[in-house]
This record gives sequence, structure tokens and C-alpha cells, in this order.
Amino acid sequence: MNTVRSVSLVLGSGGARGHAHIGVVRAVRERGYAIRNIAGTSMGALIGGVYAAGALDTYSDWAFHLERRDVVRLLDVSFSRRALFKGERVFDVLRELLGERQIEDLDRGFVAVATDINAQREVWLNRGELFRAIRASSAVPGVFTPVTEAGRVLVDGGLVNPIPIAPTLTDTTDATIAVNLNALGGRGRRRAARKQEAARAADEKAEREAASYRERIAEFFREQFGDSEAAEPEPSAMELLSKSFDTMQGQIARMKLATYAPTVTVEIPRSACGFFEFDRGEELAAIGYEAASRALATLGPPAGQAPVA
Repeated sequence: MNTVRSVSLVLGSGGARGHAHIGVVRAVRERGYAIRNIAGTSMGALIGGVYAAGALDTYSDWAFHLERRDVVRLLDVSFSRRALFKGERVFDVLRELLGERQIEDLDRGFVAVATDINAQREVWLNRGELFRAIRASSAVPGVFTPVTEAGRVLVDGGLVNPIPIAPTLTDTTDATIAVNLNALGGRGRRRAARKQEAARAADEKAEREAASYRERIAEFFREQFGDSEAAEPEPSAMELLSKSFDTMQGQIARMKLATYAPTVTVEIPRSACGFFEFDRGEELAAIGYEAASRALATLGPPAGQAPVA
């Protein structure tokens, strides 16, 4: 087994599942590996940039205390035709955390991947204002307003590269750890399932009662208008958007992992949470920590460190 001292970290996109990156970073650091370079897309760029700026603990303390109503309050409706939300309230919090930091001044390499929507290609942002790079990389099309820079309209990097391994190919680190937030299946929800078991039981009871009520309504319509089945409830626009984004990113992520095989891949199942469930940050960080701890076992202890009994 090759000696591992330093690593490059690839943090993928996946909406609220990106909070799993917090747990991954903590697991990597806990094992004693030095994170020398970070490449991130969307939430991966956000968490990676916050960590590179030394503000991960402060960000986590804020994110872990978000409740559903807080998330709703952060969504400032845009009256333009470019997006549903301006994103100013969300990104103002991030700007306050990061200040006016420049990527070149960070003590480790950092690349945020965005999409040039007009040129239909990915853009690697590795110089200039850290906040602006993260803002561009995480501007989900149709949800948050894009970033215009040097004549380019920049949106979420997950459109073209949801797991940006390529920016790390020239790194001189000993290993590359990639985090895929769009994995199919997996064991990552066990802790979440235990925590939500009581709530799920209550929801199931309410659903049974609602189903009984719907059946009575359907029976009335069958009696009046024949036996045609009632149509299934249609998904909301946000549900369609998030599921479409997840589907697209999952397909591209599998292709990227097959093309650029990292040393270790940390798999976070797509089912861990919905794209916009940002009120589950602490739970997702725990899932990320557990998944990373399992995956990193294949690397062995860092150089100069004895195996943990």
C-alpha cells in the first residue's frame, strides 16, 4: 500500500445532500490526512470554499440550527424572469462568513466549477474572489439568479460536472478522495431512518386516513361517471426540478467516475434527503462522516501513524 500523507478532495453537487461534505471533511481530518487541494461543484464548492477559508465550524453551527421555516425565510422571491429567487439572503450569510478573501490567498488549492450557460461548457474558477466563485458555482438555473462575469453567464456547475475530478488530475497529492452525492442505494440513511421512525409512523397513519377519504371520493365519482381511475397527484414544479436535476447529475457522475477513477469514492445515496431539505444539515453531516469513515479504511493510516486498534 502506498504511503498517504496528503489528499485532494473532490466535493460533488447534490443540493442539500452537500452538507454530507462537512462530515467527510471531518473524517478526513480526523484520520490525519492533510487536505492540500479541493475541487468542488455547487454545494461542494460552497463547503469546500468555507473549509478552505477556515470557517467550516462557524458555517456548520449556523446550518445545523436551520429549521424548515428558516429555510423558507431565506428564499427571497425574485420578480425578474431569470430565477424564482434572488438568493441574496442566503448568499449574504455566506459573504459575511467569507469576507473579501481571494482564492490565491488560501493556504490550499481551490477550484469551483461553474457552467457557462451560453458557451455550454464548464468553467474552472481558481482565481479571484472566493465568494463570487462559490456564488457562480451554486446558482441553480431557474432557482437562483446567475452570475455575470466578463460577458459570461455562469450557473451551477452540476449541470456539466457534478463530481469535478478533472481539476485534480495534475495535483501532486498522494490520493484523491471524491464524494458522490448521487449514488444509488447505500446504507447512509440508517441513522436518519432511526431518528425519523416515529414521525414516519405518524405520517403513515395520516396517509391511511387520507387514502380512505380519497377512496370514498373516488367511489362517488365511479358511481356517477363510470369506472375510470382517478389521476395520480401531479408533482409540484419544485419536485420536478429537483428530481430532474438529480437524474441528470446521477448520470453524469457515473460517467465521470468511470472516466477519472479517484483513489477513494465516498458514496452518499441520493435517497439520503431531498434536493432542497436544507433543514437536515446535521443529520447529513453524520451520514457523510459514517460513509467517509468506511471508505477511508481502504487507504490505511496516514504516513507515520500506527493503525488504530
